[in-house]
Amino acid sequence: MKKEFKLMKGNEALAEAAIRAGCDAYFGYPITPQSEVLEYLSREAHNRTGMVVLQAESEIASINMVYGAAGTGKKVMTSSSSPGISLMQEGISYIACAELPCLIVNVSRGGPGLGTIQPAQSDYFQSVKGGGHGDYHLIVLAPSTVQEMSDFVEFSFELAFKYRNPVMILTDGALGQMMEKVELKPQVERFHEEFNWATTGRKNGNSRVITSLNLEAEKMEEINIHLQKKYEMITKNEIRFEAINCEDADYLIVAYGLVARICQKAADLAREKGIKAGVFRPITLFPYPYEELKNAAKNVKGILDVEMNAGQMIEDVRLAVGNELPVAFHGRMGGVVPSPEEILEKLEMKFLGGSNE
Repeated sequence: MKKEFKLMKGNEALAEAAIRAGCDAYFGYPITPQSEVLEYLSREAHNRTGMVVLQAESEIASINMVYGAAGTGKKVMTSSSSPGISLMQEGISYIACAELPCLIVNVSRGGPGLGTIQPAQSDYFQSVKGGGHGDYHLIVLAPSTVQEMSDFVEFSFELAFKYRNPVMILTDGALGQMMEKVELKPQVERFHEEFNWATTGRKNGNSRVITSLNLEAEKMEEINIHLQKKYEMITKNEIRFEAINCEDADYLIVAYGLVARICQKAADLAREKGIKAGVFRPITLFPYPYEELKNAAKNVKGILDVEMNAGQMIEDVRLAVGNELPVAFHGRMGGVVPSPEEILEKLEMKFLGGSNE
C-alpha cells in the first residue's frame, strides 16, 4: 500500500488520526491553542465515517458526555487546553473509577489562571499525579513531534481498551500549531464489538450498572485495591522512553515533549565543544520510566532536567536516581520556550564551572 503523507498542523494531524482510528464520538469545547481539533473534526469527520462531533456548552459538559458515551463501549474522546482540563477533573476522576476507556487530549498553555495561549508544560502534576480527587492514574503519553501527535491517537485507544482506563495525550500549544510532514495511517472501520461491561441496553433481564459511587467503605477499598493492581500492571508493561546518545554520556539532559527536541540540539552543541551529553526522553509520563532512567544515568556525572515550568518532572527524576547524582534544573515559565544555547549554558554553569553571565 502506498504511503500517504501530508503537511499538517499538530492539532489537525491529531484530529485526522482520530477519524482514521475509527473514533465514534468527540465532545469538546473550543479553547486556544487546541480549537483546530474541534474545527477539523466538525468539518471532516461525520460525512466520512459517521463519527459524532458535538460542541458542548462547557468543558464540564463535554467530559460528562465522554463519561456517558464511554460507558457504551465506544471509542470516544475530548480535547482541551489547561484551564479547560482543570474544569474536567471531577469527571475524569469518575471515569477512572468507573474504569471506562477514553482519550483526553491536553494541548497545554501557560498558567496559572487564564494565563497565556503560549505553550507550557506546567500541567505535568495535574496530568501525571491525578488532578482530581481520589487515588487514580491516567495513562499519559507525551509526543515530541507532529508525527507522534498523530501516531499516539490509535495507540491511546489501544491502551484505553486494553486496561479500561482513560488515556491522556499531553502536548502543548507549539506542537499543536506546528506544521510538519505526517505519514497518515489507513482508515480503520468503526467497530461494533460489544463488551460485557458496556451499557448497551437491558438484555435477557440482566442489568449493567456503571457507577463510581459506593457508600460502603469496604467495597470502596476493594475497588481501590483493584485499581492499584491495574496501575502496577500498566507500570510493568507499558513504559516507553527514548535514550539519545546516552551510552557514552558524561551528562544527561532529561526532558519530555517539545523541550526534548530542543535539548537534542543542545546536546549536539555540547558535543561540538567536547562535552559528552545525552538526552533521556520519557514518552510515558505515567507510567514513568524510573528504572530506565536510573540505568541510563549509571555512569554519568550529573543530570540537567529541562522543562517549561517551575520544576515538576524533576521530582520524578530525583526519585529515579536518588541521592547518587547531582540533579540541576532549568525551566522557563509562562509560555517562554528555552533555546538550545541557554540549555547548554546552564549545563556548563551547573557542572563545568561555566559563568552565568
